[in-house]
Amino acid sequence: MIAVLVAHALAALIAPLLVRILGRNAFLPLALVPFGGFLWTVAHFSEPHRVSIPWASELGMDIDLWFDGLSAIMSCIILGVGALVLVYCARYFPPHAARLGSFAAYLVAFAGAMFGIVTSNNTLLLFIFWEATTVLSFLLIGYKAEKQTSRRAATKALLVTTLGGLAMLVGLIIFGQMTGSYLLTDLLEAPPQGWLADVALVLIIVGALSKSAIVPLHFWLPAAMAAPTPVSAYLHAAAMVKAGVFLVARLSPAFADASPWRLVIITLGALSMVLAGWRALREFDLKLILAFGTVSQLGFLMVLVGIGTRHAALAGIGLVVAHALFKGTLFLVVGIIDRATGTRDVRKLWCLGQRAPVLALISIAAAASMAGLPPFLGFYGKETAFTALSEADGPFPGWQLATLIAVVVGSVFTVAYTLRFVSGAFARKGHSAPSLAVESMKPPGPLFLASPAVLSVGGLAAGFLTVPLVDAMLPYVDLFPVGVEGDHPHLGGSTLALGLSAFAVIAGFVVFFAHRRVTKLRFATPPLGNADRVYDATLRFTDVLAQRVTSLTQRGSLPFTQAVILATLIALPSTALLLWPDWPSLPNGAPNSMLQLSIGLVMVAAALGATVLRNRLTIVLLIGITGYGTAVVFALHGAPDLALTQVVVETLTLVIFILLLRKLPAEPVPHRPMGHRAVRAALGFGAGVIVVTVGMFAVSARAAQPVSAFLPDLAYTQGHGANVVNVVLVDIRAWDTLGEISVLLVAATGVASLIFRHRRYGNTPRVADAPPPLPQPATVAVAAALRDADRTGEAGSGPVEAAEREMAPMPTRRHLEYTEIVWLRGSELRNPRNRSFILEVTTRLLFPAMMVLSLYFLFAGHNAPGGGFAGGLVAGLALVLRYLAGGRYELGESVRVDAGKILGLGLALAAGTALFSILLGAPALSSSTMYFSLPLFGEVKLVTALIFDIGVYFLVIGLVVDVLRSLGARLDSQIEVTHQ
Repeated sequence: MIAVLVAHALAALIAPLLVRILGRNAFLPLALVPFGGFLWTVAHFSEPHRVSIPWASELGMDIDLWFDGLSAIMSCIILGVGALVLVYCARYFPPHAARLGSFAAYLVAFAGAMFGIVTSNNTLLLFIFWEATTVLSFLLIGYKAEKQTSRRAATKALLVTTLGGLAMLVGLIIFGQMTGSYLLTDLLEAPPQGWLADVALVLIIVGALSKSAIVPLHFWLPAAMAAPTPVSAYLHAAAMVKAGVFLVARLSPAFADASPWRLVIITLGALSMVLAGWRALREFDLKLILAFGTVSQLGFLMVLVGIGTRHAALAGIGLVVAHALFKGTLFLVVGIIDRATGTRDVRKLWCLGQRAPVLALISIAAAASMAGLPPFLGFYGKETAFTALSEADGPFPGWQLATLIAVVVGSVFTVAYTLRFVSGAFARKGHSAPSLAVESMKPPGPLFLASPAVLSVGGLAAGFLTVPLVDAMLPYVDLFPVGVEGDHPHLGGSTLALGLSAFAVIAGFVVFFAHRRVTKLRFATPPLGNADRVYDATLRFTDVLAQRVTSLTQRGSLPFTQAVILATLIALPSTALLLWPDWPSLPNGAPNSMLQLSIGLVMVAAALGATVLRNRLTIVLLIGITGYGTAVVFALHGAPDLALTQVVVETLTLVIFILLLRKLPAEPVPHRPMGHRAVRAALGFGAGVIVVTVGMFAVSARAAQPVSAFLPDLAYTQGHGANVVNVVLVDIRAWDTLGEISVLLVAATGVASLIFRHRRYGNTPRVADAPPPLPQPATVAVAAALRDADRTGEAGSGPVEAAEREMAPMPTRRHLEYTEIVWLRGSELRNPRNRSFILEVTTRLLFPAMMVLSLYFLFAGHNAPGGGFAGGLVAGLALVLRYLAGGRYELGESVRVDAGKILGLGLALAAGTALFSILLGAPALSSSTMYFSLPLFGEVKLVTALIFDIGVYFLVIGLVVDVLRSLGARLDSQIEVTHQ
C-alpha cells in the first residue's frame, strides 16, 4: 500500500516533465502507475492486512493503513478506472494543449489520494487525503482557468466540499476523544453512544453527503461539468463522489442503528434520487443529463449503504461497481462526441448512430446497465436493492413503503433519462440525413474508443460473474447481522423485485415518449428552492457580513485595533478568573533581592517615560531599556541562553525601529491627538495586571510535576546535549521550530513584497554598481566667483574655494586615489557629512570578531549557551554594524548573495534534516551522534541536530539581510532619489 501511494506521488512529480518530452502521449506511461496498483490490488484481494508506521503517537497521527474487502473493491474501481481515463486522455487532448503537464500531475495525484482515502485506518490521515482530493478536484475543474464558468464551478465545488470536510473533521475529533483512539478499527469495534456521539455522527454524515453531492449539497456537481470530460468521468462518476458513499458504507456496520443515521441518510438519499432524476429529463446537454443522473444514482447508493442490512450492503456495493462502469463509459462517450462533432447539445445531433455504430453500441450497452436491463450488472444490483428495501425495517411506521416508492419512482426517471441520452445522442429523430455537426465529424480512433469499450464490456461481463462478485463482497457483507436473507445472500431479487423492475422499465418508456407532456407538469417555482440561487445568496450575505464586521473592527486605525486586542485580552481572562470555582493560593510576587527590585524600578520608569514623551526616537530607546532589563532578569535567574537571545533580539529590534523612523517626523503632528489618555492608560494598566495575574494562577494551579523537571535528563540522554534550551529547540520540539522558521521566511517575503511592491530588489548594490556622479549645480554668486577667478588667474580661498567644494562630485571608486587606507569600501560613496571615521574603524575591527563569535555560538550551542538562533542574530548584528557604518553599498560588499537564497538554504537544511531522518527509518528530526578524531582537535562529537541548527543560523542571517535590504537599502535609494 505504501508503494502504491509513493508511486503515485512520484508519478505526479515527474508528470510535467514527461508531458514536455512526450506531449499528450505521456498519459500512456503514466497510466501504468494506477494499472500497477490495480494489479497489486487484484493479487492481494483476499488478503486483508494492515500497515502501521509510528509518527506522532501522542497526537494520534500514526500512519495506519487498512486493506480489507471494502478497500479492495473501491481500490479496483479507483485504480482500474483511473488507468483507463489516463489512456483516454492521450487522445482526448490536442497535441499541444496548454497546461497539460500540470493537468496530468493533478490527475495522477488524485488517483493516489483516493487510494489513500479507502485504505486509511487513521481517521485524521483519512481527512488529509479527503481534503487533498478536494484541492485537486478544484484544480482539475478549473483547468480552463481562462473561462469564468470553470473558475466559478471550481470555486463552488471547493467551498461546498471543504465546508463538509471541516464538519466531518469536527466529528472525527469528537469520536477520537470519546474513544481515545483515531483508528477506524477501534471505532467500529466499540462505537460510542450518547447525544455527543450522535452530534459527531451527523457532522460526519454532512461531510459524506457534501462529497457525494446529495441534496441539498448537490448543486456543485452539475456545475463541475465545466471541467474536461476525463475529469467528469473519473472524479464525478467513478472516484471522488464515491468517497462519501465509501465513508457511509465503512461506518454503516457500527452506526446503522444510531438514531440519526437512517433518518438523515435515507431521507436525503431518496430525495436526491427523485429530484435529480426529474431534473435530468429537462436538460439538453449530454453531460448535464449524465450529471443529474449521477446525483440521482448517488442518492440511490446512499440509501442502500445506509440501511445497514446484508442484502442492502450487497446491493449497494454491487451498484457502486456497476455505476462506475456504466457512468464512466457514458461520460467518456460524451467526450468523444464533443471532440468529434464540436457539440453536446441533443438538439444539434441526429443520425450519429449511423455514422459511428461502434460508439453507439458501446453507449447502448452501458445505458442498458444504467437502466437496469438484463443481463448487465446494473439489473442484478437493482433487483437486489428492491429486495433489500422490501425486507428492511424503518425508524418509523411507513418508512419502508415510502422509501420503496421513492426508489421505484427514481428508477422510472432513470430509465426515462437513459432513453433521453441514447436517443438524443444517436437517434435519427425523423431526419434522413445527419446534422451538420454529425456530417463534419471526425471518426474516433481505436485508442480513443478503447477505454469506454473496456468499461462497457466490463458491465456486461460482470452480469455473468455475479457469483464470484458476491464472494468478493462477502468479507464486507459479513460485517452486518444475518437477517431473512440468510448467511449467504446473492445478487438478484424476488418476484416482487422482478415486478418492480418491469414496472420501472415500462413506466420509464412511457415517461420518455410522453416527456413533452410530463415536463410541462413542472412547478413554476421549484418547491425546494433553487440551490444555485441559495448558494449565490449565501456568498453575497457572507461578503456583506464580512464587510460590515471588517468596517467595525478594522478601521485602518492602529490605536483602535490595538485597543480592541487589549480589551479582549483583559475581558476574557478576567471573566474566566471571576468564574474560577476554587482560587488557589497565589505565590509571593516579592523580589528576591534588591538588584531585582532596582532593575524592575528602572524598567517601570522607562515604560512610564515612553508613555509621556513625544520624541519617537526617545520612546524607542526607552522601550529598549525594558527589553534589556528583561534580559538582565533572565541572567539573574540562571537563563543565559534566554538573556543572550533577548539582548540580541532587542538590539535588532531597535535598529529596525530606527530604520523605519527615518521616514517619520521626529514627533507626532501636534494637531492630531493620539487618543484618550485615560482609556489608553486603563488598557495598558489592565493588560499588565491581567498578564501577571494569569501567570501567577498558572503557576499556582499546577497539580503535577512540571515537564521542565525532566528536560535536563531528556536533553542529555535523548538529545545528546547539555544545553537544555538549544536541545529543546532543535530536537525535542524541532517540529515547532521548523514551523517558526518557516513563518520567519514568510514574514521576510511579506516585508520585501510590501516594500518592493512588484518584485524583489535583487542583490544589494555593490560599489562597482554605483552610478557615475552627478555634477552639483552652482549658485549664481558662486558661478560669478569662478568666472572672476578664471579671468584673473587667482585661486583665492574665498568664493573660489567654496565654488570648488560645491561643484565637486561625490567620490566613486573610479575617482579615488589609493594613497589612503580604505576601512570600508562602501562608505566612500556616502555623503561625507554622514560618515564617521571612528565608527568605520571600529566596525572594521569588530566585524571579524563578531562573525567568529557567531560561529562559536552556533557550534557550542548544543552544550553551552548559544545555538543557531543566537549565532545567526549575532552575525546579523555584525552585518547591521557594517550597514550603519558604510551604508547600502557596504551591505552589498558584505553579502554578495541574494537574501532569498540565504533564506531558502536555511529552510532547505532544516527541512532536509527531517527528510534525512525519515529515509534512515527514524522519526523525523530525530538526532543521532557520531564520534571521530581530527588532527589537533582530537576526538569530536557531532550531533546531527547541528545541521538543523545551521539551517536556523542561515535563515536568521537571511532574515536580517532581507530586512536591511528592504527597510534600509531600499529606503536609502528612495531618499537619495527624493533629494536629487
